[in-house]
Amino acid sequence: MEKRKITTQQMALVAIMTAITCILAPFSLPIGPVPISLTNLVIYFSLYLLGWKLGTLSYVIYLLIGLVGVPVFSGFTAGPAKLFGPTGGYLIGFIPMAIIAGIVIDKYTEKWLLCLLAMIAGTIVCYALGTAWLAYEAKMDMMAALWAGVIPFIPGDLVKMALAILIAPKIRAQVCRAR
Repeated sequence: MEKRKITTQQMALVAIMTAITCILAPFSLPIGPVPISLTNLVIYFSLYLLGWKLGTLSYVIYLLIGLVGVPVFSGFTAGPAKLFGPTGGYLIGFIPMAIIAGIVIDKYTEKWLLCLLAMIAGTIVCYALGTAWLAYEAKMDMMAALWAGVIPFIPGDLVKMALAILIAPKIRAQVCRAR
């Protein structure tokens, strides 16, 4: 079986999407222990533009940049304390979210309902990991953690998914034509 190599163009696109994540993710609305950020919106776009493997790679690179101390996490924070603190479960949870949504987006890009369902499923996994982590780290009961880290985010996350479904395929088509 032949190993596929990453092309220079793919590396550049991964770098661009990582940079966009680093630029947009720190801008957040602190509504409680879990802030509203644009991180998942950028991930959804990355999945359409890069595919699930490179889109997930782009996000993991972003996490590593934040882990080493560059203030790219929400509120311009960084470091292990943020990544492994009360909201770290959501940061980690974006990885399986990207994989779940990305695999479906790769296969069914033009089927918006399947893509939406995959984004919802991936987000549910992210919510579950993040909420369990938040409850444990912040010593909250699960209902308090749900109200702090999930329930207020559902409408905005659905809007982000809709934006990705409406806009990202058009950008993807332009990028494919530019190749």
